[in-house]
Amino acid sequence: MKVALIQLAYGDDESVAARTTRVADLVRAQAGHDLVVLPELWPAGGFDYTAWDERAEAVDGPVAQALAAAARDARVTLHGGSIVERAEPTGAGGRGLWNTSLVFSPEGELVATYRKIHRFGFGEGEPSLMDAGEELVVVDVPVADGGTVPVGLSTCYDLRFPELYRRLLERGAEVFVIPAAWPRKRVAHWTLLGQARAVEDQCVVIQCNTAGTHARHEMGGHSQVVDATGKVLAAAGLDEEVLSIDIDTAATPEWRRTFPVLTDRRLP
Repeated sequence: MKVALIQLAYGDDESVAARTTRVADLVRAQAGHDLVVLPELWPAGGFDYTAWDERAEAVDGPVAQALAAAARDARVTLHGGSIVERAEPTGAGGRGLWNTSLVFSPEGELVATYRKIHRFGFGEGEPSLMDAGEELVVVDVPVADGGTVPVGLSTCYDLRFPELYRRLLERGAEVFVIPAAWPRKRVAHWTLLGQARAVEDQCVVIQCNTAGTHARHEMGGHSQVVDATGKVLAAAGLDEEVLSIDIDTAATPEWRRTFPVLTDRRLP
């Protein structure tokens, strides 16, 4: 499974339209990969809370259309990071805004969406502006040998809640993809928790973070790919860059077979 992680950097002076064009071109440049991953909330600004309502759009809006076209042109499965989704509220008191990941097929079709379950902000930020997602999502990603790999979706702050990943594991996930806007001041948690999720669930972890500084927040970068044993296979620095790596997906079931820790679970 050949994967490209686009660790995007952006500031406050780049328009959403210009950034979208730049990102779409970066995706097209990754032709030949099976899966391409973008960071969380890159169109709206991960910490640019005051702009979220203005920049919210539907899952078939302008950003989604640009990503769909880029995925189709590059012939890749594209995890588009996430957008601020606007839709009809699903319940009383709902705001009708979600932090929503979009996954596109190599044909440019929207094949999965994931609304972030755990909202960051301790009552401010996401909890005050967005609704929480409720559905777990595992999507089959096609690879070059003709098979598929089951990929569990989560976003940024979700990484701190191991029970989410155990449930994704129970639904068949062998890979976790985690886009983020994780700040530099807590980046040690980002890398450590990614390794922890890989070890405890015997899954490959693909973490795509944001670089640069926006809304007075310096992002942590350090995107990484961790195999099911906890070994870091590839890691980025602080600046914008693309990580490209071939992942041996056959190694995950083999590791589970030779070190069958998951079969010894006693608690639900």
